[in-house]
Amino acid sequence: MIKAALLMFALAALPGAASANPVLLISIDGLRPGDVMEAEQRGLAIPHLRRFVKEGAHASDVTGVLPTLTYPSHVTLMTGVAPAKHGIVANNSFDPMQINQGGWTWYARDIQVPTLWEAATKAGLSTGNVHWPVSVAAKGVTWNLPQIWRTGHGDDAKLLDALATPGLKAELEQAVGIPYAMGIDESLPGDENRGRFAAALIAAHKPDFLTVYLTALDHEQHGKGPGTPEAKAVLERIDAIVGDLVAAETKAHPDAVIAVVSDHGFEVARTGINVFRPFIDAGLITLNPDGKVASWRAIPWISGGSAAIMLADPADQALVGQVRALLDRLAADPANGIAAIADRGRIAAMGGNPQAAFYVDLKPGFVTDIFRGAAAPIVAPAPVKGMHGYFPGPAALQSTFLIRGGGVAAGRDLGQIDMRSIAPTLAAIMGAKLPDAERPPISLAP
Repeated sequence: MIKAALLMFALAALPGAASANPVLLISIDGLRPGDVMEAEQRGLAIPHLRRFVKEGAHASDVTGVLPTLTYPSHVTLMTGVAPAKHGIVANNSFDPMQINQGGWTWYARDIQVPTLWEAATKAGLSTGNVHWPVSVAAKGVTWNLPQIWRTGHGDDAKLLDALATPGLKAELEQAVGIPYAMGIDESLPGDENRGRFAAALIAAHKPDFLTVYLTALDHEQHGKGPGTPEAKAVLERIDAIVGDLVAAETKAHPDAVIAVVSDHGFEVARTGINVFRPFIDAGLITLNPDGKVASWRAIPWISGGSAAIMLADPADQALVGQVRALLDRLAADPANGIAAIADRGRIAAMGGNPQAAFYVDLKPGFVTDIFRGAAAPIVAPAPVKGMHGYFPGPAALQSTFLIRGGGVAAGRDLGQIDMRSIAPTLAAIMGAKLPDAERPPISLAP
């Protein structure tokens, strides 16, 4: 009874409890909260993002999910539940035989709980999407430009034509005057293109709930490192995109609530760890003469700063023991950079992949390297300058939540929040319901 009363009080304090507000949700992949909160000290000119801090509410930190990766996090942002429950446990599909040509988890049919798009639709609202992860054929999206790519060939544009809301891409291309960005394009011009298309979608259709995903900051931080001059320059340009989207949304919906989120923070990367090599050496992965996987009994499913360890027969206790001993030997050598080995119980407590027998977390500065065959060394220079995907919790991996508009308190610091609380908060603002959410809504009133 006490819990129910507290939840009702929180709902009553939200803008949208008495009347629904339209919502624009913008994701800036890899945006660190400190880059907004300490913008001046870090030499960043981001006036539009800073307006959220002054005129709305913000979290000091957002604790993410296991793993702190783009796709699992973005689905948590849309559902309010951990990956173990929503089903998107990694960016890439599990493909030990390497037959899916690097396919990602693009398809919304794999999400196992209702999303904010569905909740908004049930509340009688129109919805739109521009490039949000795991949005192909998403239920409840009125106007959808989903994220999808294969090779970067011109056929990718035809693929998107086939998967987007019929006629929408051509309509917006005519309105904007340029082709829509290819899905594989993670550059700043790609973000600027999608920002223009999102603004055109707002002007043409005025969706009550719109999701927009911007990816160039993440791309730059992987390539150059977090906090570098190059990353700062990209964020300043993204800030301008945010300003244009806010202007378009407030023109269409003066009572709109606008939220900016991110999926994870970033660690500096220095050392790459080939977690496949020990499994090959132990005979747990067998290779063909051409170096591809022929068979496997246990194999890592890498996720940047961590790796889920998958077993062909999870009930084989001898195999479980063999893999645990292998991981313990690796962890005993500091050069391998292993911070923690989680078993099924700890994985479940963190809401991670329920099919994983173990989950290996690396120390800051270490990253898992892609599969490179039997001759690749275990330790080598990192293939990137920045990484995420580690276990949630460390300060460098915290993500961002900013919100302002209709009824949101100005200048309010929400403190540290759980990523799972964001979706139910936005649902309540829209006058919608997200009953599967694992956390209650946040009060945003003065």
